[in-house]
Amino acid sequence: MSLNWQTIAEARGKVSKETGTVVKDWGGRIPVALAYPNSYYLGMSSLAVHVIYQLFNGQPGIVCERTFFTKGQPISLESQRPLMDFAVLAFTLSFEMDYFNLVEMLRQAGIPPLAEQRDERHPLLLAGGPCVTANPEPLAPIFDALVIGEGEEVIPTLAETLRREVRAPRLELLRQWAIIPGLYVPRFYRVEYDGLGIEIEHEPFAPYPIKRQWVRDLDAHPTTSVILTDETKFGDMYLIEVSRGCGRGCRFCLAGFSYRPFRERSVDLLLDQAKEGLGYREKIGLVGAALSDYSQIDALTPGLRQLGAQISVSSLRVDSLSETLLEALVEGGTQTLTIAPEAGSARLRSCINKNISEEDILEVTQRASRRFPQLKLYFMLGLPGEREEDIEALVRLTQKIKERFSGHLIVSLSPFVPKAQTPYQWAPMTPLPVLEARLRYVKQTLSSIEVRSESAAEAAIQATLARGDRRVGWALARTKGKSLPAWKHALARQGLAYEVLLEERPRGTLPWKVVDNRVSKEYLWQEWRKGIKAQNTPPCPLTDCLKCGACDEVFYEAKTVTPPR
Repeated sequence: MSLNWQTIAEARGKVSKETGTVVKDWGGRIPVALAYPNSYYLGMSSLAVHVIYQLFNGQPGIVCERTFFTKGQPISLESQRPLMDFAVLAFTLSFEMDYFNLVEMLRQAGIPPLAEQRDERHPLLLAGGPCVTANPEPLAPIFDALVIGEGEEVIPTLAETLRREVRAPRLELLRQWAIIPGLYVPRFYRVEYDGLGIEIEHEPFAPYPIKRQWVRDLDAHPTTSVILTDETKFGDMYLIEVSRGCGRGCRFCLAGFSYRPFRERSVDLLLDQAKEGLGYREKIGLVGAALSDYSQIDALTPGLRQLGAQISVSSLRVDSLSETLLEALVEGGTQTLTIAPEAGSARLRSCINKNISEEDILEVTQRASRRFPQLKLYFMLGLPGEREEDIEALVRLTQKIKERFSGHLIVSLSPFVPKAQTPYQWAPMTPLPVLEARLRYVKQTLSSIEVRSESAAEAAIQATLARGDRRVGWALARTKGKSLPAWKHALARQGLAYEVLLEERPRGTLPWKVVDNRVSKEYLWQEWRKGIKAQNTPPCPLTDCLKCGACDEVFYEAKTVTPPR
């Protein structure tokens, strides 16, 4: 397949504007293509891309180059080679809707999407990311291996085995990969279906279930921007991961359950990383699930300001937002403060375990009004237990915020999508007509406010992928485009009814049981039942906790976690 010279020129142009790009001679090295199935602009905004790129290139005998989704044949940026030239094609996946781009990338590269159609002539296909860890089954027919958990714990052993077995037959290499903790090789697991029920058999050497791997000491794995470029969402800043995981326990949140337990980096390490980053950018972007929960935030932010850094943050909790952090954001030139009430009524926030009061929200609004020209609110529609009066409460709360905030207000609406490995993995998705009607009502009622919304139809497709099994993967590999009618047709060809996939799941019909997420299924079930009753669960960790199972005794006793304030 001949390469388009315009595509080559575009790749070279991107690399020419980067700082930190790793370019290696291929001689004697195993080539790995790191693939992000969306645009360069979005992919280079993801710290995961930076981390994995650095991890692979840090392994002896490996050369790792990047590739992104384009309209034509995908090539690597660093050497402008076609993907068929690589030994391994490693995808990092954060969003289920990118699965469609993934399949199209393979087709454009001349690589059959289904693993059973590939042989020694093709690259090995590898994938990881939060949605893969939660439920790898929709991707099982496509990939040779899937990383369950955090790459820092898996990639070094994976790469060492790849070097040792590079000349071995593919099946033998995959047998060696299958025994690596956190690496799932689907061909060694056979599944049978009875409706939505699933039975799994596996080869004796293949572990079952596959345990999610996680980093116990974040300081041992610094996570920062590796490649800097202006052609990305965060082009004006140097990103640093401050913490990983979240102990709040919001029942809808995949990240909150897939990255347990909550872990923090030390202030000294973060300041050292910031000193390095300030050599490239004036602004430091702090990344974490809830930055205002970082136990040393009131020490970190003054330290960054003393270094002369402007500060930006990824997310904030209204009930732990300190004055020190607010002032640092103002001094750093932040124009938009973003908060996430998620639901309009106190009852519905209790259902989802979002333990913030209306008073908390309005108090932060008052504080923001004096400091920021723009305030952005995130709400979800279609949450389990949602009633018409909750939509009215959302409208009233937004109007109260508008009365107290003097600047520009933006409301962002997202349809709720039930995710595997959360308490809502059993929950039904609100029917599409109901979601669309509620979206229209909020937009019309708040016509004087800027309201943005995600597509309800795309959310429904996302839900079938998030909780799908291998039959969904077969449909994915054989479909083109991602319109709802086309997707319904593709599912029907596999004997799956789209509407059934969105219904409430019986307790024993979870295809992702091949994964041990380290949060016990009984704990998740109890949280699901508590959500129905609008009962709160306090944030973790608490004294003598260990209730969900995510922590082990060694980690817990080391006291490396701190309760949210």
